[in-house]
Amino acid sequence: MDSNKRVRFGVVGAGHIGKRHAEMIRRNGESELVAMCDVRPQSEVQLDPSIPLYPSLEAMLEAHPDLDVINVCTPNGLHGEHTLKALEARKHVVIEKPMALTVAECEKIIFKALQVSRQVFCVMQNRYSPPSVWIKELVEAGTLGRIFMVQLNCYWNRDNRYYTGKNWKGTPDLDGGTLFTQFSHFIDIMYWLFGDITEIQARFDDFTHENLTAFEDSGLVNFRFVNGGMGSINYSTAVWDKNLESSITIIGEKGSVKIGGQYMNEVERCHIDGYTMPELPPASPANDYGAYKGSAANHHFVIENVIDTLKGRTSATTNALEGLKVVDIIERIYALRKLPKLNR
Repeated sequence: MDSNKRVRFGVVGAGHIGKRHAEMIRRNGESELVAMCDVRPQSEVQLDPSIPLYPSLEAMLEAHPDLDVINVCTPNGLHGEHTLKALEARKHVVIEKPMALTVAECEKIIFKALQVSRQVFCVMQNRYSPPSVWIKELVEAGTLGRIFMVQLNCYWNRDNRYYTGKNWKGTPDLDGGTLFTQFSHFIDIMYWLFGDITEIQARFDDFTHENLTAFEDSGLVNFRFVNGGMGSINYSTAVWDKNLESSITIIGEKGSVKIGGQYMNEVERCHIDGYTMPELPPASPANDYGAYKGSAANHHFVIENVIDTLKGRTSATTNALEGLKVVDIIERIYALRKLPKLNR
């Protein structure tokens, strides 16, 4: 792509996260927000009236055949369908997490992207958090030595305030489950740092969401890493009133580290043989959606990475194969789960 050309974006889905993508595109001097689409009318989505809004991806593509990138920000269960349509139109694609709800769909996306020679970017913005960047460098340098144990804790609040009025959150076909919608970012960080897992065991329960969702609100998962060491994921959306923490604790041969805070945004413990903890840049605040908060507001880095990659200055921060692996890990964990409540 011409380095002087502005990258032309179209956004599918005008919910909270679609609007976040749109705003980050508009703030970047090398990009242009050309259009958006949503099944709801302009009066409901409350967009800037200067942004053309179309009722479908097909209508947007027909009206703007010169779009470079399509950002898929629709419900989880529609990510695969919309991404494949965008790739059929020979557009690069940015997919909000998760890449899809099944490995089979992810494989279709990767195959189609290779067929049409287009890039697929998976949104895992927590990789840009300063503690994440720091721990990645630490692990890759072998500073902790052999990794013995890793514990991922994700304790959030998602109650009636989150699900009331939503037409897809909590459903088995469009939401898919707590690990897909709330915690795939943190599973991505774990995979990014330590690789694949095996020998998975899990226990699930539903403490407060029986009338809200089709699946569990809490789970305990343990496993071994293919590369060595043990791990666990402990998660819940049944925390009262507000998020408690998202943390990762690493026990290594030469020391231990804990990154915590509500959004894995603070280094709470660093005790490593012969190592002095550097001062890290401040982390971005969480995405604030009113009654609840999400992960770190790092989407501007995502848009920058898309532009830099398309202009040949770097490579994708999270590529399609990594997006597939996160879905694969969640799919294998959920294979141990009972059928969704709505199907009983």
